[in-house]
Amino acid sequence: MAIAQELHANPEIGLNEYKSSLLLANTLEGSGFTVQRGIADMPTAFRAEYGTAGPVIALLAEMDALPELGHACGHNIIAAAAIGAALALRQALPPHAARIVVLGTPAEEQGIGKVDLIDKGYFGDIEFAMMVHPSARRKVTKLYLGLAKVRFTFSGKAAHAAAYPEEGINALDGVIQTFNGVSALRQQLRQDVRVHGIVTDGGIAPNIIPARAACYFYIRAEDLPMLHEVKRRVIACAEGAALATGCTLVTEEERRVMAPFHVNEPFADLYRTQLHLLGLTEADSPADRGRGSSDIGNVSQIVPTIHPHVPIGDGVHIHTPGFAAAAGSQRGGEAVLEGARAMALAAIDLALSPELRERIKKCRNSN
Repeated sequence: MAIAQELHANPEIGLNEYKSSLLLANTLEGSGFTVQRGIADMPTAFRAEYGTAGPVIALLAEMDALPELGHACGHNIIAAAAIGAALALRQALPPHAARIVVLGTPAEEQGIGKVDLIDKGYFGDIEFAMMVHPSARRKVTKLYLGLAKVRFTFSGKAAHAAAYPEEGINALDGVIQTFNGVSALRQQLRQDVRVHGIVTDGGIAPNIIPARAACYFYIRAEDLPMLHEVKRRVIACAEGAALATGCTLVTEEERRVMAPFHVNEPFADLYRTQLHLLGLTEADSPADRGRGSSDIGNVSQIVPTIHPHVPIGDGVHIHTPGFAAAAGSQRGGEAVLEGARAMALAAIDLALSPELRERIKKCRNSN
């Protein structure tokens, strides 16, 4: 709980979590973990490991905060629960029973940390991955949408909007027509698909036809083929807008695509078993309620993964001041202990049961 409070009092945004990373890594190193710092070309990413044999079980420690809002996504709770579980397992398991890995994963809010750790091979030997996330409800399974990001920059020709409009090419018209095209596209999109964007540059003055304008879109879907298809169609909207307005267009696609979350039911059931042992009841709410996106989806595509939610306050929603306050509250501290205990118990079962490990892996390989 002290770690959660320290992180909450000193929020740091993605890729700048220097104090947070130091606190987490130093705590693990002081408890006998071997720590690699600054991995995957990210100064605040780290990998800490204890154990010599057995299954490789990863506990994921997100640590970044949100600009202005602080820990309004509760990553202080996520990190502290991962550290708590790791320290408990260090005491409970002999070194030959399992290799316990804690991965410090920066910049989740930007969709960077876990994607880059995967790309650089730091999940190559991981067999099982776990983390918990604070929420208004206790849920073992929460679905996430895949997410692709794309930026459009339109270039036209400046002119006086009243005196010589015929000499201008309005770049802002390209942006507006892109939004109009996307609005028309939404009628033909599947129910799970989300497309939302903002204008990032709309010109400098009403009496100057904008020579440059830009917009930024997020595209989401519950499977990767649909995600890429919708992204293609959104790009086509921008290309059509450029053609219609006479603008030139530069399209920038973010290379990091967040994947949808793959549910591993046997792994989820293992965590439910621990909740039962702890006398805790899971909320009765749909797994697809209020879906966002996270780079935990990328992990779930390659490794059996669970991402349960621990409750910190009734009716609180992420990315709000109220959620930030709840993440630093007594209930936030209780959520840390719940997540740490349940993950540690689940990891012990994994370490002791080859049959359980095989069942979970079989589910992963059958999809």
